[in-house]
Amino acid sequence: MATPALSTVVQLEPGSSRDLEAVMEIMEAAFGSKYGEAWTRSQCAGILPMAGVWLQLAREQHTGNVVGFSLSRCVAGEAELLLLGVLPSRHRQGIGRQLLDHFTRRAAADGASRVHLEVRDGNPAVHMYRAAGFEPVGRRRKYYHAPDGQNFDALTFARTV
Repeated sequence: MATPALSTVVQLEPGSSRDLEAVMEIMEAAFGSKYGEAWTRSQCAGILPMAGVWLQLAREQHTGNVVGFSLSRCVAGEAELLLLGVLPSRHRQGIGRQLLDHFTRRAAADGASRVHLEVRDGNPAVHMYRAAGFEPVGRRRKYYHAPDGQNFDALTFARTV
């Protein structure tokens, strides 16, 4: 399925710990607590200073508002997309795909030959990952633990770059 044109021009830019408030707002809106996927503020703050980790923001040019982000790391020739979130009001506008494409380009530029990601089974983003050439490579049973006691599998995907 074709991605609709962006209704607003979005610019990708590097983020830092100064952007954690916006990241956490998007994380809450995009992930919520229903499936146990969201990271805490301290988890995000703790990983940002580590070598090979980068935060990418999707910012509306006309308002300056952050509408999406990705958090990634590249170590020993492999890269992992740790988080990718877009405000639900901006879903299906190509923002997630822009962030995903940036991740794969940046990973290749940083020397990665393979990229990985993990996603909850049933997450609609699986379609975007498959369309970008990611192939399933594994399943982690009952990986995500929801507050209501439900467990959800994690699917692992990879592709070469």
